[in-house]
Amino acid sequence: MTSQADDANRSVAPVRKSLLWLVAVGFFMQTLDATIINTALPAMAASLGESPLRMQSVVVAYALTMAMLIPASGWIADRFGTRRIFFCAIVLFAAGSVLCALSHGLGQLVAARVVQGLGGALLLPVGRLALLRTVPRGEFLQAMSFVAIPGLIGPLLGPTLGGWLVQYASWHWIFLINVPVGLLGCLATLKYMPDLRGVTQKRFDSVGYAMLAFGMVAISLALDGVSELGLRQGGVMVVLIFGFASIVAYWLRASRTPEPLFAPSLFHVQTLSIGLIGNLFSRLGSSCMPFLVPLLLQVSMGYSPVRAGLMMLPIALAGMAMKRFATPLITRHGYRRVLVVNTILVGCTMASFGLTAPGQPMALHVLQLLAFGAVNSLQFTAMNTITLKDLDGSMASSGNSLLSMVQMLAMSLGVAAAGAVLAGYNGIFGTDSPAHTLDAFQATFASMGLITVASALIFWHLPSQARAAHPAQPEVSGQG
Repeated sequence: MTSQADDANRSVAPVRKSLLWLVAVGFFMQTLDATIINTALPAMAASLGESPLRMQSVVVAYALTMAMLIPASGWIADRFGTRRIFFCAIVLFAAGSVLCALSHGLGQLVAARVVQGLGGALLLPVGRLALLRTVPRGEFLQAMSFVAIPGLIGPLLGPTLGGWLVQYASWHWIFLINVPVGLLGCLATLKYMPDLRGVTQKRFDSVGYAMLAFGMVAISLALDGVSELGLRQGGVMVVLIFGFASIVAYWLRASRTPEPLFAPSLFHVQTLSIGLIGNLFSRLGSSCMPFLVPLLLQVSMGYSPVRAGLMMLPIALAGMAMKRFATPLITRHGYRRVLVVNTILVGCTMASFGLTAPGQPMALHVLQLLAFGAVNSLQFTAMNTITLKDLDGSMASSGNSLLSMVQMLAMSLGVAAAGAVLAGYNGIFGTDSPAHTLDAFQATFASMGLITVASALIFWHLPSQARAAHPAQPEVSGQG
C-alpha cells in the first residue's frame, strides 16, 4: 500500500509542477502587459494622431475592466470549471492583444484593451483557485511564493522591453508578443489545468454586481472625462453623482441580501476597513507613477523609449530589495507607525519629481527612482498584509477578492486622476513647448504627491498594537 501511494504521489508531482508553471506564466503575461505599455504611449500617440498627454484611457480601460471582473471571477470558475475559464481567459487575452496591434484609432485601441482586460482579470484568480484546490495545505504557501515571482519580474522587464520594441521595431509588437505565449498557454491548459468546479453552486448576486460595476465605471469615466472625453463640468458632476449613488445603493442592498458579493460584515474588521480605504486613497497617487514618469522623460526631457524604459528599472529593483526589510520593520515599529510615516515618504518622493529639470545629473534621477521604489514597495507590503491579517477562514477569500478589486480600481482612478490634473495644468501652462509641458508635469507630480501624503491620516486610525507576527504573505495581486 505504501509503495502504491508513493507511486501515486510521484505521478501527481510532475502534473502539479506543470500547473504551477502554467499559473505563473499566466500571471507573468498579466503583469508584463500592465507595465510594458507605459513606455510606448508617446509612440502609440504619434502613430494614432493623438497627443501623448491624452493617452491615459489606454491604461485606464485595462485596469478598470480587471477591477470590474474580479468580483465575479470566483463564481464564474465554480460555475463553468477552472480549465474552461482559464482557457477562455488566455484566448481573450491573446485576441485582445491582436486587436490592439490592429487598432487604427484611440477608440479602437481602448476597446481592444477592454477585451484584454477581460482575459487578464481571470488569469490569476482562476489559477490561484486551481492551486488552492489542488496543492496540499502544507505546500500552498510555497506554491504561491513561486507564482508570485513573475509578479516581480513583469514590472522589472516590462518598461525596458516596451521601450526596446518601440525603438527598434514598432509599438504593435508589445501586443503581438503575447500571441505565441498565448498559444502555448492554451495547449498547456488543456493538458495540465484540472477541471475543478464548486461543490455547491452559490447564487450570484447579479443585481449587486451590476450596481458595483456601474459605480466603478461611472466614477472612473467622470475623472477621465475631464481630460479625455471633453465633458463639461456639469456632465462630469452628473456622471460622478450617479457613480457614487450606485455604490451606496449596492452597500444598502447588500445589508439585506442573503448572499451579496461582499458582505458588509467584512467591514466590522477594523484592520480590513482601514486597510481597504487606505489602499484606495494612497494608491490614487502612487499608481499614476508608472504612467507619468515615462511620459515626463520622453515628452519633456527628450529621452528615447529605451532610455526611458531603463530608467524605470531602479523602481523595480529597489522594490524587490525592500521586500526583505518589510517584516522586521513592521514587527519592530507596528503597522500604524510604519504606514503613517511611509505614506508621507511616498508622497514626498513623488512630489520631488516636481523638481525634475533638463540638465540635472542622471544620478540624481536614479536616486529619486530608487527612493520611490523602496518606500512604495514597503507601502504595498504593509497595506496588503494589514488588510487581510485579521480575517478568519470564512472571510479570507471574500476579503482577498475585495482587496484585489480595490487595487485595480485605485490604479484606474489614479491614472485617470493624474490625466485630469495634467490636462488642467496644461490648460494653465500651455503645450506650445517642452518647457511648458514640463511645468505641467512638475505641478502634477506635486499635486499627486500631496494626495498621497493626505492619505496618511487614514492609517493613523490603525490600532497601535498591530504588528507583523508572521512573515508577510506573498503578494500575488500584481500591484504590490
